[in-house]
Parts: sequence; C-alpha cells; structure tokens
Amino acid sequence: MGKKIKLGILGGGNNSLIGVLHRVASSMFDKFELVGGVFNTDFNESIKFAEDIGINTGRVYKSLDEFIEKENNLPEEERVKVVSVLTPNFLHFPMAKQLLENGFHVICEKPLTTTLEEAKILKETSDKTGKVFAVTYTYTGYPMVRQMREMITSGKLGNIQKIDVQYYQGWINPIIHDKEQRNSIWRLDPEKSGISCCLGDIGTHAYDMIEYVTGMEVKKILADLNYLYKDNEMDIDGTVLLRMDNQVKGVLRASQIATGEENNFTVKIYGDKAGLKWEQENPNYLYLLEENKPLQVLKPGHAYNSEFSLSGTKLPPGHPEGIFDSMGNIYHGVAKAILGEDGFDGEYPTITDGLRGMNFIEKAVESHKKGNVWISIDN
Repeated sequence: MGKKIKLGILGGGNNSLIGVLHRVASSMFDKFELVGGVFNTDFNESIKFAEDIGINTGRVYKSLDEFIEKENNLPEEERVKVVSVLTPNFLHFPMAKQLLENGFHVICEKPLTTTLEEAKILKETSDKTGKVFAVTYTYTGYPMVRQMREMITSGKLGNIQKIDVQYYQGWINPIIHDKEQRNSIWRLDPEKSGISCCLGDIGTHAYDMIEYVTGMEVKKILADLNYLYKDNEMDIDGTVLLRMDNQVKGVLRASQIATGEENNFTVKIYGDKAGLKWEQENPNYLYLLEENKPLQVLKPGHAYNSEFSLSGTKLPPGHPEGIFDSMGNIYHGVAKAILGEDGFDGEYPTITDGLRGMNFIEKAVESHKKGNVWISIDN
C-alpha cells in the first residue's frame, strides 16, 4: 500500500461530535493519516487534546498562519496535503480561502460559508487553484442513498412527479424559550452562524439531498420560516415549497423545535412508475413502492444493489452501517480525487454543492422576508 495522505484538522477538539466523526471517517479505507492541526483556540487545550488522541504535539499549532507556514516548510512528502475545516460557520470562508491559496486541498463542514458572496469567492479560488474541495453533506455517503440515486438515474421511478423531504430535530426547543440561553449559543448568533439557523444547519442537508438523488436542480422556492420570538434573529423552523425542472414540485420541511424528535431526516421521491423512501434513523432500509405490488425493502451489501452502492458497503448483509461509514465514504471519494484515481460520479459533495446550498439559504430567507414570495435559485 502507498503512503497515506497526510491530514490536518482545524477545530473539532475536546468533546466535539463532528470532530470524532471526521477522525473516525478519515481512518477508514486506510487512505489518510491525521498528523496535526489547530484543534482549539486555546493552545494548551489543543496540545492536551493531541496528547489524548496520540498526535505528535510538534505538529499542533497556535494559529492557522503558523500551521501554513510550518507545514509548507516541511519536505513535500512530510507535509499536510488536505485540511478538514470543522470550526463554527463564520470561520469556514477565511480559513478555506487561505488554505486553498497556500496549496492545500480542503474538506469543509457545511454550510460552506455565511454568505452567498463568500461562497462565490471561494468557488472562484477553488477553480483557480485546482485543489480538491469537498463539502461534507454527510448523508450522501450512505450506501442506500447512493442506491436511491442510481435507481432514479436508471429510470426505475419513471418521471419524477413529487418530492417530499423532512428533517426534524427538537434539540433547540428547551433553549429557544429561555431568553438568556437563546442569546448565548453560537448557532443563534448571526455573526457566527450566518443569517439562518435551521435551514443553514439542517435544511441545507435536505436541499442538497434532493438535488443529489434526483439529479435535478431546484429552480424556484417559496419559504415560510418561524422565529418564535421577536428578539431571535434566526429561523428555528421552516417550510419551503420547491419548483424543479420539468414542472416537478416538492416540499422541504425542517425544524429544530419538533419536540422529542432526534434526527428525523426522511427523503421521499415519487415517480409515475414507483416511489422510494429512505429514513436516516434507519439508514439501512430503502423502501420501494409500486402500484399493485407488495412493499419492497432493499438493504445494503446485496448483489441486487448498484456497483456504486456496493462500493461504499464495508460489511456483509445484515451488519448495520451508520453515519461514520457514510462520512468515511465521502473521505474515500476525496482520497481518490487527490490521488487521481478513478471513481464514481457523486462520491463526495463538491464546492459547487456547497455554493448551491448557500444560494438556497439566502433565497429562502429573502423569500420569507419579502412576504413568502417565489424566488429563483441562480445557477
């Protein structure tokens, strides 16, 4: 086996859930080696974290500037090649741009940036440098989501005629009703999170999923958002009507005040021949619905699945795979791109997907503020 791609991480230290997810995912397929980064704004905490996970503290830096300077002074075969940006939203743009301009490939958490204009600049920078840039819309890595995409592409559903995507959580419900709490978390601070909380955090996952599995682009949206309190500047719930190509219509529903819900992300696509339904909380089941036929349940690892689905299946049938595996498949796709290896279309979400996600967020907020009117999504 060849040498592993050296990986750096910005953020994701201490008890960060997203940090654990990325570290485990990067270790799958034996393509990456995590060698250092800036894990915390507090250098001492960053060092302690590196010691806890067994990283050489000599590759832990006080700032991004120091990281770039010292890594680029190392011999080519030793330096970090790709960096995962796992910081709060407002840091995505300046960090990713600086990394690209200094020769690093980038894996960035979503949303890509806090504004559409920043996303456009980042896309131009990425195109100019030619570096691989992935945006971690994690759920696209699930084998049965990839199976869904392949079945739709092959025409199994016929002409698409209805799209219904729901992403419901309840985590913010106990926070939003307390004035002190809702004014203290970064996700409800537009300076740190951008102009949207709910759509920016989970609605953008749903939006990307629609375009990913159908291969169609959303053309127009009409949004009705919920803020609950006048002193809260950020949406915490919303419904968005969609108009796609070929007169296809749909609805996207996202909420962080769906009391008792955990991570209820459900994708339903209906054609004139059949329908498909997938639920993130039960990701190993893809339901095929056809007129006058029994409900069919497709599961990962079986020969009836597509080659693309099987390429992301690591275990024999009956052994559940989950979100770590999904993110691992995305990292695997990034590794193939960096190494110039052949792969499948759609193995990792690109910066273009991130740009369209920011376009969706801004247009949805605009639609709501203008009185719930139809707004076009620019290409």
